[in-house]
Amino acid sequence: MAAQVQTAAPVPARTRPQERHDLWWLEPAVIFVVLTLFVVYSFLAGIANANYFSEPYLSPLYSPCIAANCVHPVLPIVGPWWNLSPAILIVAFPIAFRVTCYYYRRSYYRAFFWSPPACAVPDVRGRYAGETRFPFVIQNFHRYFLYLATVILAFLWWDTILAFDFGGRFGIGLGSLIMLANVLLLTGYTLSCHSVRYLFGGYLDSFHGKSLRFRLWSLANRLNARHARWAWASLIVVAFTDLYIRLLAMGVLNDPRWIS
Repeated sequence: MAAQVQTAAPVPARTRPQERHDLWWLEPAVIFVVLTLFVVYSFLAGIANANYFSEPYLSPLYSPCIAANCVHPVLPIVGPWWNLSPAILIVAFPIAFRVTCYYYRRSYYRAFFWSPPACAVPDVRGRYAGETRFPFVIQNFHRYFLYLATVILAFLWWDTILAFDFGGRFGIGLGSLIMLANVLLLTGYTLSCHSVRYLFGGYLDSFHGKSLRFRLWSLANRLNARHARWAWASLIVVAFTDLYIRLLAMGVLNDPRWIS
């Protein structure tokens, strides 16, 4: 008589014992700290409504200035009835672009929700509904936030050009170089986005007769390979750029300049 083999019932993932003994928690902890500091800083800087312009430098958190109450109005399409910080009108769009970014989703799901915090580590949530419920359903609008963020990026490039204009004379200040580094990193982050790669040609079955699309798609692929680096570098530098301009406006720092 054949022996009966009994198999144990599978153990749910969230109740499995922890088998990793390395510093698996370090990465999500660092991500938690960095993202929290950025959110707190950008929130306080955005509602401050002061010290965001030190000629010729405009903080990227306040660009474009579309309110009439801006110290340096660029496109005053919002009238004087707006009494709050002009950053509130535009900062939500680049933030939404980052929040819905595929890489950032993975990062803050692990760091804030521990879902899962690392490979081979149990998920703390009992049920997973994906991105089908509010507010996570908003993640599906990532491509549209990309369009809006690209418009803002164009204004940031214009601000950077103006950062080399000192009273009608070409010059280079430390702030000019910081703003240039900031906009280059933001451009790299934007062009390395997975949605950009798709728009350039990721949805095509063939690139025959579409050599320009193929070159753009190839460029996006190369940038996308380092998307995580672009994401973190641009996040840190955009906050640093605002901080530098803020300290200049407050008179805490002096901007070294070389003017022709």
